[in-house]
Amino acid sequence: MPDTSKQKPAYYTPKGGHPEQTQLLTDRAVFTDAYAVIPKGVMRDIVTSFLPGWVGMRMWVLARPMTGFAETFSQYIVALSPGGGSDQPETDPLAQAALFVTKGQLELDLSGHYHTLTEGGFAYIPPGVNWQIKNNSDAECSFHWIRKHWHAAPGISAPKAFVCNEQDVQPTPMPGTNGRWATTRFMDPDDLAHDMHVTIVTFEPGGVIPFCETHVMEHGLYILEGKAAYRLNQDWVEVEAGDFLWLRAFCPQACYAGGPGKFRYLLYKDVNRHMPLKPLT
Repeated sequence: MPDTSKQKPAYYTPKGGHPEQTQLLTDRAVFTDAYAVIPKGVMRDIVTSFLPGWVGMRMWVLARPMTGFAETFSQYIVALSPGGGSDQPETDPLAQAALFVTKGQLELDLSGHYHTLTEGGFAYIPPGVNWQIKNNSDAECSFHWIRKHWHAAPGISAPKAFVCNEQDVQPTPMPGTNGRWATTRFMDPDDLAHDMHVTIVTFEPGGVIPFCETHVMEHGLYILEGKAAYRLNQDWVEVEAGDFLWLRAFCPQACYAGGPGKFRYLLYKDVNRHMPLKPLT
């Protein structure tokens, strides 16, 4: 097995553009009641979206709350041109945010505290916090923006904002895997203030999820690096860097990373709250 431990992390970022008329229509896109696969080739200029209150931005919407699809979160890939940004990126007072930079450099103002996020940079922003964002560099930058309503619980205060870089967070190996399967945890798993976790999951070549996980957490899964065979419900699908997967709660899942390099993905899941007995408002 090749030694991949010292390789610099890779962060796949969509390039946009438009396919040639000679390209075949056949692709790997799949949409089912249990899961969806949005392959990287889908993320073209023609499917970008824009938001009021922003300049120099475009985004790909990977997930949004809707019946039969993502129910707890939305996820965007935002591309910011030089000078682009927003003084009021979030208009929903209940929304918390996780930002993860895959390309370039991003300036983040958190209630007057300024941070520079580079590739691998992560920021958690609680609901109700005043924040602004801007690309002050001379090159395009790109980041993931995950949004979820924060749900209060008795005796629990909202989490604190924080900023870090994945390269400064020690991965936690899964027990019994000899480090072939590890998780970089941005949120403290013992902090019940968080009702969502965002992590980076890494498999060395040959690493596996050796059983079909079937659990209540909904997943958004963006592949940053490498390729693998992924079990989704009853199907095996091949996935690679730049693909996005949505997994409904209880969708069986497993994975085999075939190499030759690491297989890594940015993972969202909802955690730490009672199961609602009626639709959340």
